[in-house]
Amino acid sequence: MLEADFVIVGSGSAGSAMAYRLSEDGKHSVIVIEFGGSDIGPLIQMPSALSIPLNMPLYDWGFSSEPEPHLGGRVLATPRGKVLGGSSSINGMVYVRGHARDFDHWAEQGAMGWGYADVLPYFKRMEHSHGGEDGWRGTSGPLHVQRGKRVNPLYAAFIEAGRQAGFELTDDYNGSKQEGFGPMEQTIHRGRRWSTANAYLRPALKRKNVRLVNGFARKVVIENQRAVGVEIEARGKIEVVKARREVIVAASSINSPKILMLSGIGPAQHLKAHGIAVVADRPGVGANLQDHLELYIQQESTKPITLNSVLNPVSKALIGAQWMLFKNGLGATNHFEAAAFVRSAANIDYPDIQYHFIPAAVRYDGKAAAKSHGFQAHVGPMRSKSRGAVTLRSPDPKEKPVIRFNYMSHPDDWAEFRRCIRLTREIFGQAAFDAYRGQEISPGKHVQTDAELDMFIRDHAESALHPCGTCRMGRHDDPMAVVDPECRVIGVEGLRVADSSIFPRITNGNLNGPSIMTGEKAADHILGRTPLAPSNQEPWINPRWQVSDR
Repeated sequence: MLEADFVIVGSGSAGSAMAYRLSEDGKHSVIVIEFGGSDIGPLIQMPSALSIPLNMPLYDWGFSSEPEPHLGGRVLATPRGKVLGGSSSINGMVYVRGHARDFDHWAEQGAMGWGYADVLPYFKRMEHSHGGEDGWRGTSGPLHVQRGKRVNPLYAAFIEAGRQAGFELTDDYNGSKQEGFGPMEQTIHRGRRWSTANAYLRPALKRKNVRLVNGFARKVVIENQRAVGVEIEARGKIEVVKARREVIVAASSINSPKILMLSGIGPAQHLKAHGIAVVADRPGVGANLQDHLELYIQQESTKPITLNSVLNPVSKALIGAQWMLFKNGLGATNHFEAAAFVRSAANIDYPDIQYHFIPAAVRYDGKAAAKSHGFQAHVGPMRSKSRGAVTLRSPDPKEKPVIRFNYMSHPDDWAEFRRCIRLTREIFGQAAFDAYRGQEISPGKHVQTDAELDMFIRDHAESALHPCGTCRMGRHDDPMAVVDPECRVIGVEGLRVADSSIFPRITNGNLNGPSIMTGEKAADHILGRTPLAPSNQEPWINPRWQVSDR
């Protein structure tokens, strides 16, 4: 009999964390439903192979956006992990908590109890930080977080260039001070990708009260306004996994709203148009879709010290062999080892631009390396005002949903991106890069005017793969809220959503960290526990924020 106290849909960043915490005291049984297969093997476990699983139908749901009208009709890939560990098994392994002000904004928007003081104890509980700021970081949690070795001199050049340009330095952007240039943090441990499958799910599955069920979740089964189970397709037949206490959907910001809508929870007109009986009219389901866009600003290197020298098959084979044998070398890093969070202008009180820096000129999918040695910064604004939606294509659960981000639909987005490009040029123009700087590869020095920059943005902006917000958390009486501050779906008993889809607004940086924190905190709400005591630690805000961007 497929039955447990708690049934979790999805084994990703939040789902695995909840499986671990809900089963910890041994009192409750947990079933985790995951459609994807095993995460074993070097393509996922070897950090430097990160661009490969991202594009493999074996590991990725294969979603893409509709043609984006403000990006010249381009269709952008929207990868989501279809594998144990979910997107934490195919992501870039960059670890960012988000800025304190992000979570305070959540609380102001109606997500009471999710302010920075409330979430900081959960970040500490989940982390095992190697090298983070004392007193601000966890040191005994399941999630190992490390810094790269930063052997390549270009990492130090990037950080020094930021200082020369007048910006702050920070030794730990996940500690008291996010703003500034410094080392980037990685979810890598002992040379392996430290996904939530490795950190949380495997230890949980060793317990007698946790079970993994491989199947495709079609919808939540609801009787008399109460969730009683999940309808799945497994081995060619349809069956129901029963939940004695609760169903928790943690299937991503793309699949979670889709599953709710297929279950009759969503905008009533939209559901009726697809012949789906309305259980709860929640117009916010699928709305409020957000993401980060980024550009790659690439510069030639006059010295042959970049990763471009190891992009040939022989070097790759040697790197792979060294990793297989010793779990070290260039295979044991994601190469994102230097970072920055900066403010784009005076009067902005906390960073709104993020940098990832790598000593290579390549695309995110690992293709189309520059012909020469080069280095690049991935840069993008953090708080776009554009909003999109996820909607149903048809009532058939097997059909992919319609994903419309409406990227760059707000005029402020264009001004923010132009600022990002010009700022990156200023940083690459500092003395720290004098010994390495060749020609600008991308956009290229001929691209200068606002119109020219806008054309480059339209043609080259890429998703940073941080979709969120489609089942927004808010007050019970907020018509656009989907879940309340305890992650309960408003209007249905025994059903919760806990993953990046509940974020009221996107956080600064990469979303794996906040998604895991969401699972950690949701578990306490589900178990009816008193949340961890709020922190009284005060984050650093630049005293010059009203007068300067640096």
